[in-house]
Amino acid sequence: MIKWFAAILGYMFFRFPGAILGFLVGSFIDNLSGGSRGRGGSVFQDITRQKVSPADFELNLLSLCSIVIKADGQVSQRELDYVRQYFLSTYGKERANAIFRTFNEVIKNREVSAQRICTYLNQRTRYEVRLQLLHFLFGIAQADGQVSTPEIDKIWEIAGFLRVGRSDFESIKAMFIKSADTAYKILEIQKSASDDEVKKAYRTMAKKYHPDRVNTENEAIKRGAEEKFKQVQKAYEKIQNERGL
Repeated sequence: MIKWFAAILGYMFFRFPGAILGFLVGSFIDNLSGGSRGRGGSVFQDITRQKVSPADFELNLLSLCSIVIKADGQVSQRELDYVRQYFLSTYGKERANAIFRTFNEVIKNREVSAQRICTYLNQRTRYEVRLQLLHFLFGIAQADGQVSTPEIDKIWEIAGFLRVGRSDFESIKAMFIKSADTAYKILEIQKSASDDEVKKAYRTMAKKYHPDRVNTENEAIKRGAEEKFKQVQKAYEKIQNERGL
């Protein structure tokens, strides 16, 4: 039922090509809603290559999306829409069509394993790219208005599989879960830090998260890198304003 409803929506907005994509996205939604799991195994068994192709990267990304969406035991339509719209706006209808179709075929009889996916990505991506993956996953979790504890726990688990440290994880989390010291958390410093320490932290973070350091062909990750870099700049500006610098 969901897949046909999505097909109708697709036809309304994109005519015939959109209807096909809507059906595929609907199939993806059905798979998530049903929590489909097959006979075992994981999505990506072959890790013999040393570079990840754009197609494989996108499929891995979508698989991690599905894990986060199901983390709190319920499938939020707004989170599904977030992923759908992001893939549509980033890749276009035809490419998104192919990505969702391949994803549905792959997970039909196999289990999506976060650990196996992350092991695959660790061997083929830079650390900066993996940081942007976490940023994207937090964006999905926040799409329904709040990031739940189970979602935070699941993303932290994925961060561990991706070999991302606690300080970097907390910095990214602070961009989505606001608090009185959010700006300091983003820069990975304490509120007691001196003005010189704040400047040094900003230079370090700006260098670490500059979009040019994210060497990937994936447009979704590039856009995430740009957003994260802006957040670092905003955090520094906020601290400067508070301190009258």
